[in-house]
Amino acid sequence: MSPDPGSTEDREPEADPGSVADAELVGASDPGVDASYAALLSRREVERIEGDEAPEAPGAHAGVARNTAIFSIATGLSRVAGLAREILAASYFGTSGAASAFTIAFQLPNLVRGLFADAALSAAFVPVFAEFLEQKKRREAILLASTLFWIILLVLGILSAIFILAAGVIIPLFIPGDQFTPQLVDLAVGLSQVLFPIVVLLGINGLLVGIVNSYHHFTIPALSPLVWNIVIIALLVLLRPAFDGPDQIYAYAIGVLIGTIIQLLMVIPVLGRIDFRLKFHLNWRDPGVRQVFVLLVPVTIGLGVINVDLVINSVVGALISESAPRAIDAAFRIYMLPQGIFSVALATVLFPSLSRLVARGDTSGLREMLGTGTRQNLLLLIPAAALIMVLASPVVELVYQYGAFNAASTEEVSTALFWFAFSLPFAGVNLLLTRTFFSLQRPWVPTALAGCNLVLNAAVSFALYKPLGIAGPVIGTVVASAGMTAAQAFFLRRDLGGSIEGRQTAVTAIKILVASAVMAGVAWGVWAVLDSAVGDAGALTRFVAVVPAIAAGSATYVVAVQLMKVREAAQIRTFLTSRLRRRPASGA
Repeated sequence: MSPDPGSTEDREPEADPGSVADAELVGASDPGVDASYAALLSRREVERIEGDEAPEAPGAHAGVARNTAIFSIATGLSRVAGLAREILAASYFGTSGAASAFTIAFQLPNLVRGLFADAALSAAFVPVFAEFLEQKKRREAILLASTLFWIILLVLGILSAIFILAAGVIIPLFIPGDQFTPQLVDLAVGLSQVLFPIVVLLGINGLLVGIVNSYHHFTIPALSPLVWNIVIIALLVLLRPAFDGPDQIYAYAIGVLIGTIIQLLMVIPVLGRIDFRLKFHLNWRDPGVRQVFVLLVPVTIGLGVINVDLVINSVVGALISESAPRAIDAAFRIYMLPQGIFSVALATVLFPSLSRLVARGDTSGLREMLGTGTRQNLLLLIPAAALIMVLASPVVELVYQYGAFNAASTEEVSTALFWFAFSLPFAGVNLLLTRTFFSLQRPWVPTALAGCNLVLNAAVSFALYKPLGIAGPVIGTVVASAGMTAAQAFFLRRDLGGSIEGRQTAVTAIKILVASAVMAGVAWGVWAVLDSAVGDAGALTRFVAVVPAIAAGSATYVVAVQLMKVREAAQIRTFLTSRLRRRPASGA
């Protein structure tokens, strides 16, 4: 049965009065809007500018802001649950060899997922599928989705089976050196065999989520990561006592597998609500299938880079100690919080606006928006990096240091986190620059640069791990990220035929660096005073020392950038003020 047009379920975005303002203010939207949602928004904005808007897809009526709000709330809850999952796992396993074995075992299927399934597949599938729907070619859309379903099931199913059967040969290749005992290597092999089925599950899930998103249903896909985290937490608590010693980590792997199955099952009823039934149909020569795979290649490489970086860090970490892979991964989880909150939002909101400017042929406007977006990125991520640098150890203590996660674990993780902080502004700008290349329909430039980025990362990491220990592979990530930023900026400047406001960005960056240094000094001072007064005996006392320090530093930073007349800070303040004034009038 088709969805009721008058229902309260998610429906297609219409022209929301605030949506243009939202897009123009880079960074004002939600970090949880996924690749397929961004692709839909970008396509619709281009069609509006070109004056050739396609017919509305089924279920079309609700506003962009409503669906974005759903994603925002669901993503926020999911991040909280994910943090709780990480804290629980850290309290059980710390940075033990078993925890590192799980890290390596999980990263390999996660890498395959990032390359061939889930978000990459959705991002390539949605534009082609949505085009069929907009052209009223529902039958062709169903046949395309059906063919892709069986291809995914066959190809990823066979790939997963090969990895499971050959895990005893494959996994040891990613654990070089002699820091891991044979027992830990065997544990990593067994864990990978439990985890590898998630590859085919997430491949199918990526396809089904793309379908329901194309029909403008976003709530269930947005909530499923929250449920995934909750299921893992529950099973970790319930199943861990059933295992002994290091094998208790199997409870974590089983939780991930069951959570992924439930995540897939959640989206199936939505297909019934839109009356979308897959068929037993397999046509490798379908032009739509070829189009999806043409789009998939650059998107796959672009989205898979971060997972390859993690694998490189874990492989190099295995040469340092049995605890290093888990310590680096734990630091990475904290590092990703500000990037997920700020830079993903910046890139997601800017993407439709960039596409509109490309459709208009407005190169000067594109350069201006890119410059503004870069500066707003730096405005948010440089101070976040500064706070991480000065409060790395207290933050790690607050988040992780319970149970099996001891002071030695904190030292390792905080060292990795300190060096990760240097990469934060570059990583945010890279997302923005990559989206700019995509809007110009030149995805192969960042794809080629990403390949070079991986080689540079590996070279620096292997060169530095012996003299610098756990800092070595993380510095490799920093150097590669900075190099990626410089290379993308160089090629964009050339392709856009002029300045991308580099001088203005440099001046603004200097102001932001000064304000961030002042902020860091204040934050560290407040923390030092409070920590000496209350100590760090437990979560509450650590919270009392860390949170006021972050708040005081943040307040100082806001005042500093205002005094130095950083234009991007005024843009954000004006935007927030206007939204708050408009909200009561709109009845929101």
